[in-house]
Amino acid sequence: MADVEEQGRKQSEEFTDESEEEDSEEEPKLKYERLSNGVTEILQKDAASCMTVHDKFLALGTHFGKVFLLDIQGNVTQKFEISSVKINQISLDESGEHVGICSEDGKVQVFGLYTREGFHENFDCPIKVVALHPQFTRSNYKQFVTGGNKLLLYERNWLNRWKTSVLHEGEGSITAIQWRANLIAWANNVGVKIYDIGTKQRITNVLRDNVSLRPDMYPCSLCWKDNSSLIVGWGSSIKICVVKERNPTEMRDLPSRYVEIVSAFETEFFISGLAPLADQLVTLYFVKENSDHMDEEFRARPRLDIIQPLPESCEEISSDALTVRNFQDNECRDYRLEHSEGESLFYIISPKDIVVAKERDQDDHIDWLLEKKKYEEALMAAEISFKNIKRHDVQKIGMAYINHLVEKEDYDSAARKCQKVLGKNMELWENEVYRFKTIGQLKAISQYLPRGDLRLRPAIYEMILHDFLKTDYEGFATLIREWPGELYNNMAIVQAVSDHLKRDPTNRTLLTTLAELYTYDQRYDRALEIYLRLRHKDVYQLIHKHNLFSSIEDKIVLLMDFDKEKAVDMLLDNEDKLSTDRVVEELTDRPELLHVYLHKLFKRDHHKGQKYHERQIGLYAEYDRPNLLPFLRDSTHCPLEKALEVCQQRNFVEETVFLLSRMGNCRRALQMIMEELEDVDKAIEFAKEQDDAELWEDLISYSIDKPPFITGLLNNIGTHVDPILLIHRIKEGMEIPNLRDSLVKILQDYNLQILLREGCKKILVADSLSLLQKMHRTQMRGVRVDEENICESCHATILPSDMAKPFSVVVFHCRHMFHKECLPSSGTIPGVQFCNICSAKKRGPGSGILEMKK
Repeated sequence: MADVEEQGRKQSEEFTDESEEEDSEEEPKLKYERLSNGVTEILQKDAASCMTVHDKFLALGTHFGKVFLLDIQGNVTQKFEISSVKINQISLDESGEHVGICSEDGKVQVFGLYTREGFHENFDCPIKVVALHPQFTRSNYKQFVTGGNKLLLYERNWLNRWKTSVLHEGEGSITAIQWRANLIAWANNVGVKIYDIGTKQRITNVLRDNVSLRPDMYPCSLCWKDNSSLIVGWGSSIKICVVKERNPTEMRDLPSRYVEIVSAFETEFFISGLAPLADQLVTLYFVKENSDHMDEEFRARPRLDIIQPLPESCEEISSDALTVRNFQDNECRDYRLEHSEGESLFYIISPKDIVVAKERDQDDHIDWLLEKKKYEEALMAAEISFKNIKRHDVQKIGMAYINHLVEKEDYDSAARKCQKVLGKNMELWENEVYRFKTIGQLKAISQYLPRGDLRLRPAIYEMILHDFLKTDYEGFATLIREWPGELYNNMAIVQAVSDHLKRDPTNRTLLTTLAELYTYDQRYDRALEIYLRLRHKDVYQLIHKHNLFSSIEDKIVLLMDFDKEKAVDMLLDNEDKLSTDRVVEELTDRPELLHVYLHKLFKRDHHKGQKYHERQIGLYAEYDRPNLLPFLRDSTHCPLEKALEVCQQRNFVEETVFLLSRMGNCRRALQMIMEELEDVDKAIEFAKEQDDAELWEDLISYSIDKPPFITGLLNNIGTHVDPILLIHRIKEGMEIPNLRDSLVKILQDYNLQILLREGCKKILVADSLSLLQKMHRTQMRGVRVDEENICESCHATILPSDMAKPFSVVVFHCRHMFHKECLPSSGTIPGVQFCNICSAKKRGPGSGILEMKK
C-alpha cells in the first residue's frame, strides 16, 4: 500500500487541479491516487459501469458484463462472467459474504461468495438496481429488492423458496436503491420514496425538484448517513431527510414514522454522487462550461467538493478538479461516488478511470507544509504527532528547516534550531559546526553549542574560541565566562591570549579574560596580579573564594588604592589571616590609608588598636579633624599630654578645651571658651557639665562687663546659680540687651521651681501616708506560731513540748522569733526592743516587737 501511495502522490498532479481555488495557500482536505494494478488492464479493454465498496475488498462491474473482485490496491482476486452487456448495479451485504448483481439484459443474480447457494432470474426488461438486506447472511433476513419498471421484494420462506412482492410500480423506471437497517430508499422518475420493511409501510415521498432534467441522464444519488438520515442529490439540488418517530397520539391511519427535511439547497453544478464525511458532505459534480471561442458547452473536469450543509445553503470547505481519463467524453450518469465508511475512502468511478480520494493524514499535512516552505509549522506538527507519522522523521524535517534558514541567511535562527533539532547527535553537531565555519558564521552557533552532560570534542570549542579571538575580543570574553573550563584545553587558550597581548599589552578585555583563564587553571596568584593591575571589582571575591590572603600581604596598598572601604572591611574581617601589625607596617608610608584602616578598627573595637592611639592623634588631626574629638572622648588609651600638644600646635580650640577639662584644668578651658571662642552658650554648657561653683564665679566675673554675656547668663543661670548674685554685681546704668525678657524668664523659672517643689511635696506626703497605712495593716496581722518555728537565738523549737507549762515568746514584725529569755537586754531606748538579726543589718520599722505569753 505504501508503494501505491507514493505512486499516487507522484500522479496527483495528473488528475487534480487546485489552481481554481481562491486561496492557493489553503491546504487541501483530500489526497488522490489512481486505482491501478489490475484495474488499469481491465479498463484498457473494458469500461467501468458500477462499483461497490466493502471494507475488505471492491466489486467492479463493467460494460461487457463482467464483475471483478479487487483488493484495495486494485489487484483482481476473482472474476465472474455475468452477462454480455452492461452491469448496472452490484450490492453487498455488511459481512461481504453475499453479492447481488443486475445487468442491462434483465439478469439478476444473488449468490454467496463462499457458498453455493444463490438466486438467478432473467427478466424481460432491464434491471437497473439491486439491493441486498444489510444482514442478508443471517437466515431470517434473506431479502433483497430489484428495480426495473417496478420495485420487487424477494424473501425466502421456510420452504427455501423465494416469495416475490411488489412494493411500488407505475412511476417509471427505478434508478437508485439504498437499503439501511429496516429502511429502503429508492428513486424513480417522480421522486424518492422510503419504505419501512419492519412495519411494511411507505413513509414518505420526496418529489423531484427540476423535472426538466432527464432522469436517465441526470440520475438521483442516494446515500444513508446513518440509520435515520438520508441524503438525496438530484440534478443540482441536495436535500437531507431525517426519519423520525411519530407521536402515538398523532398516528391515526398514518405511518408510525415520518420524514423531516432538515436541509435543502442548490449547488452550482450537477450532482453525480454523494457521501458523508462526519458532519460534512463529499459531493462529486459533473461540470459543463462555456467555450471561449464557441457558443456551445463542453464537458469539463469533474469536481470533488467538501461542503458544510446549512438549513438553506451550504459552505464550501474545499474543491478539487479531477483530471480523470476521457473526462471530455463522459456524461453525468457515467460518474459514480462510492465510499468506505470504515476508512473514509472515496472512490470516483468513471468509465476509463477510478480515482481514490482519502483524508489527508499527518504525513500529508507535513508534506504540504514542506512544499510551501513552512518548515517551522512542519517541525511543530511532526513533534506533536511523532508517534503517528510514518513517512517523516522529526530530525530530518528539522535539518531541512535549518538548511532553509541558512539559505535565507538567517544564521542566528538556524543556530538556535540546532539546539532543538540535533539533540544528542554528536556527529550532526560537529557537521553543523564545520558548515557554519565554512560560511563564516561560527559566532552564530557558538552560544547554542552543548555544554552540559553532552559535550563535543575539545577541538570544536577551541576552534570557535580561536575564531572569536581573531575578530571579537568581547565575544571571546563572553564565551570564556559562559563556557565551563573543562570544554577546551585551557593551556592552549592561555597561550593564544598571551600571544595577542604581546601585540596589545594594555587591552583590558584580554587581560580580564586571561585572569579568568588563570582562575580556571587554579593559578590564582597570576589572576590576582592582573585583577589588581586592572583594579577589577572581582578581586575581592577572588581573594575570599580562594583564601589568597597570604598572597596580598605586599599588595595591601594596591587594594586600598582601588577601593578603600572594601579593602578595609576585608582586612578587618580576616584579622586572623592578616594581623593588624602587618597591615599597619604595609601602610606606614601611606598615612592617609593608614588612618582609614585604624579609624575603622577603632570604630569596631576601642581597645584592639590601643597601641596605635598615639599615632592616630596626628592622623586624625591631619586627615579627619571632625572625628578627632569623638576619638579623644572614646579612647581610654590616648596620651592626653601628646594630644594636648598636637591640638595646641594646630590651634584646635574645641579639642584643647576638652583635653584641658579632662586633665582637670577647667578654669583654663573655660577661659579659652570665653576668650577664643567667645561663645557664652558653650561656656554656660561647660560650667553646667562641671557643676563647680568657682567656675560659675569665674564665668560671672568675666561676663560682668560684657552685656551680651550677661544676657546669656540671665537666660540660663537660674537653675544652677542664684540670679540675685549676678544681678547685684551688674553696674548701674549698664545697658543690657533684652534685660526685661531675661528678668521675666528668671521669674518664670522661679515660679516653675516653686510649683515643682510644691508638686513634689504633695506627691511625697501622699506616698508616705499610703506606705504608712500599708505598713500599719501589715503589722496588725496575726503571726502563726507552731512547732515548725524555731528560736533564732538558740535554734530550739519555739514552742515547748509541754504546752501546760507557762512560756514567753517574742515575735518581731519581721517574722523572726525568740524565746524571751534568749533575747538580750533592752537597747538604748527604754521599753523598746529590736530584732537582733534585723538590727545588725539596718534598724527599721519592721524590727518592732510582738510579745506572746502564756
